[in-house]
Amino acid sequence: MIPRHDPQLKAFASDNYAGVHPEILQAIVQANGGHQIAYGDDVYTEALRQVFQRHFGDSAQVWPVFNGTAANVVSLRSMTAHWEAVICAESAHIHTDEGGAPEVAGGIKLLTVPTPDGKLTPELIDRQAWGFGDVHRAQPKVVSISNTTEWGTLYTPEEIAAICAHAHDLGLLVHLDGSRLTNAAAALDVPMRALTTDAGVDVLSFGGTKIGLLYGEAVVVLNPSAATGVDYIRKTFMQLSSKMRFVSAQFEALLSGDLWLRNARQANAMGRRLAEAVSRIPGVTLPRPVEANAVFAILPKDVTERLQKRFRFYTWNEATGEVRWMCAFDTTEADVDAFAAAVAEEMRA
Repeated sequence: MIPRHDPQLKAFASDNYAGVHPEILQAIVQANGGHQIAYGDDVYTEALRQVFQRHFGDSAQVWPVFNGTAANVVSLRSMTAHWEAVICAESAHIHTDEGGAPEVAGGIKLLTVPTPDGKLTPELIDRQAWGFGDVHRAQPKVVSISNTTEWGTLYTPEEIAAICAHAHDLGLLVHLDGSRLTNAAAALDVPMRALTTDAGVDVLSFGGTKIGLLYGEAVVVLNPSAATGVDYIRKTFMQLSSKMRFVSAQFEALLSGDLWLRNARQANAMGRRLAEAVSRIPGVTLPRPVEANAVFAILPKDVTERLQKRFRFYTWNEATGEVRWMCAFDTTEADVDAFAAAVAEEMRA
């Protein structure tokens, strides 16, 4: 095969840019021999249910899907009737980055709330949790939060518990977009169930791609009474993998030991290292704290444009000049130091 890229080149645009962890690749190879029953009735998917239950409790049920958009939409569709709505932060991924999939594919109304840091609170939820019984208003049914958030901030177990208690008091369910749940748990040094099951979350979208998988996310129902028809919704949304053993084997490799934690700690540590390095560069401003593996900075526009020709990353806010830099499980100290040196060089120029 002809090499198509430099395998030593790293970017800071997204942890989705990273390749596959070697232990995950090995798990795929080990699952490859012989035949297994298709569509999830294989031994790897059966074992996966037990793996998720060890992390999230005996009631946890898991449905692997292909990608994060599907995990979110299948989760939310299973939690809502057609006349019901989902309350989320204005910055939530389901609102800003799913291409309208919740509305178009799921038929789900999103009720958004502006937040200063990407995080909902009981008080902010109340801005949209009204109109119950009013036939003219989509009925609030689910509160959806992300951890880590799209702004790189973290919910603590106590904050999630407060949201869940308030939502449940209102008769609402709680969904957690956990595309970077591993990073949140590693940063807070708590088990993943402390941020989900123990805090009262009903349904979780669990992310694997950003933390080392080739592909694959999962719908994880923590409260069996909160979701219905996941089997059928997954199929009608074209997310039932025929060779599911290769998705499940990846998750088993990630979660059966400490690979998820090692990968998340590495990404988070490189985020902190990058923040410390660029904070010492005159003219660079970090507008928000670095709590996991996302670093936000404000740069002059011309510096951003020159730097993006050397390293890929995204401009977050054109008006303010804010950019986002993401570190991944395979980001190294040398990668961070080289990027920080390039930032310093472009700032001097």
